Amino acid sequence: MRSGTAIRSRPVRRRATAALAALALPVTAVVGLASATSAHAAESATASYTKAADWGSGFEGRWTVKNTGTTTLSSWTVEWDFPSGTSVTSAWDANVTNSGTHWTAKDKGWNATLAPGASITFGFNGTGSGSPSGCKLNGKPCDGSTQPTDAPPSAPGAPVASDITDTSVKLTWTPATDDKGVKNYDVLRDGIKVSTVTGTSYSDSGLKPGTDYSYTVQARDTSDQTGPASAARTVRTTGDSGPGPQPGSKVKLGYFTEWGVYDRNYHVKNLVTSGTAEKITHINYSFGNVQGGKCTIGDSYAAYDKAYTADQSVDGKADTWDQPLRGNFNQLKKLKAKYPHIKVLWSFGGWTWSGGFGDAVKNPTAFAQSCYELVNDPRWAGVFDGIDLDWEYPNACGLTCDTSGPAALKNMMQAMRAKFGKQLVTAAITADASDGGKIDSADYGGAAQYLDFYNVMTYDFFGAWDKTGPTAPHSPLTSYPGIPKEGFTTDAAIAKLKAKGVPASKLNLGIGFYGRGWTGVTQKEPGGTATGAAPGKYESGIEDYKILKTSCPVSGTVGGTAYAHCGTQWWSYDTPATIAGKMDYVKKQGLGGAFFWEFSGDTTNGELATAIDSGLK
Repeated sequence: MRSGTAIRSRPVRRRATAALAALALPVTAVVGLASATSAHAAESATASYTKAADWGSGFEGRWTVKNTGTTTLSSWTVEWDFPSGTSVTSAWDANVTNSGTHWTAKDKGWNATLAPGASITFGFNGTGSGSPSGCKLNGKPCDGSTQPTDAPPSAPGAPVASDITDTSVKLTWTPATDDKGVKNYDVLRDGIKVSTVTGTSYSDSGLKPGTDYSYTVQARDTSDQTGPASAARTVRTTGDSGPGPQPGSKVKLGYFTEWGVYDRNYHVKNLVTSGTAEKITHINYSFGNVQGGKCTIGDSYAAYDKAYTADQSVDGKADTWDQPLRGNFNQLKKLKAKYPHIKVLWSFGGWTWSGGFGDAVKNPTAFAQSCYELVNDPRWAGVFDGIDLDWEYPNACGLTCDTSGPAALKNMMQAMRAKFGKQLVTAAITADASDGGKIDSADYGGAAQYLDFYNVMTYDFFGAWDKTGPTAPHSPLTSYPGIPKEGFTTDAAIAKLKAKGVPASKLNLGIGFYGRGWTGVTQKEPGGTATGAAPGKYESGIEDYKILKTSCPVSGTVGGTAYAHCGTQWWSYDTPATIAGKMDYVKKQGLGGAFFWEFSGDTTNGELATAIDSGLK
């Protein structure tokens, strides 16, 4: 809220900006392990890459060569490829040269010899993304193995689908050829291996009705080499998948932040280890950008390039340097293979990146086309089930002010539905129900007919952007005596949206997995004065629930949410108990469900996600 006149859009989402800056923090990406040239089986070595620093316009990279064999290594040469626009500007402890985008680093002579177990690190400064690929050490592949002498098998024929039902399909294909014989075939569904068979047919089961699946097949020879994948075959099962959860169930959606893999060290696997994955129905992957009238990638390294080790990966399998998809997208594919009930949407915009929507909606059809092509890009086929548009705010002010007019949101959603068809189309929207506020600025009722549901951002009503207070809970369910501004509650927002024609079943109530706080406060109850924002780990005035539950325990409740006074600090945040009350409200109001911002604010055992799940049963 600024000057007490308009609801503030989750400044928590401004962490996108801070997170992009966090790329400048040390980030380790093991790109490859390479086998060294050897005359003996006992001579071997590895090469690993670390992006030691990133300052936006440039970065520092480091390679470490280690002798992992039992004989001395007398020299080393590391080769790799950089994407166009990335280059080395200076180097130390190695002679680095290039031919186009291919780079070569040779030992300096004095550091050429490596005894068994010894290692040498050389580094360089560069410009661009700093994400290498195609690593080789002394001319050998970057997987730590030796190269078989025989050729890999050919690609099998594209799978042919038959006997398609609501939950199964039979696949057959023409065999691959190999100079020493084909041993078996790997069957991949949406890029994830689902079976290895010896014949040329496979029946896949346990599928979802009315759902598209992409199948490819790879042959494996007697040396265990895999050949190229076959052409893909898309199969749609019979029946109707519906727009989301099955009838009678509630939406339980969480936001996964792209930048959380850096300083927050929160990864897709955390959804599994916390027990959260089995308790949610949807994930919003945030955020994609909106630029030049199009949907665009946010952080490509985190999205599809970051390499995961076995212990970091959802399925316990490490990424290889040459696999076509890595990063969060590949981990989400693995998560969906393990938990097929989860639907994943790519969310675009947010507080930081909403400024591009105004230009985009000048041509809604072209904008929808660009978004559809990006969300359904073949490189990450099977990851996303639809799109979420997080425009903060149509025909109103957020970080920037929009003047597209009240019909812009409806026009955009109509174009999105026309393009995305049966895929999910959703939106995160304001909860400002004040007279003449943001809900009144756009045609949310008219747009609702084209959406599967709205995520109503029923948090960040009050916070330390009003540095002197008065202190007030940032996510009140209902009004209370002394509330700083009427219309800034969950109940008021839901009531106004329903009055504008939005069906209750298309409204999801928002929960913040964080608190907002002030410092310089002497009064325990809400309504006290303050001197500024309380300190937070990532941003002043905001802190994760997992920290606040012990650093500043709850003092009381007001308006259906909790508050805490500790020392000179005053915080408000939701707890399992207040979430239970809000989930009861969801059921009594007939709402579609609940969502939350965002996963990493929860405890390691997912107690807030558990409270949402339990409250909606």
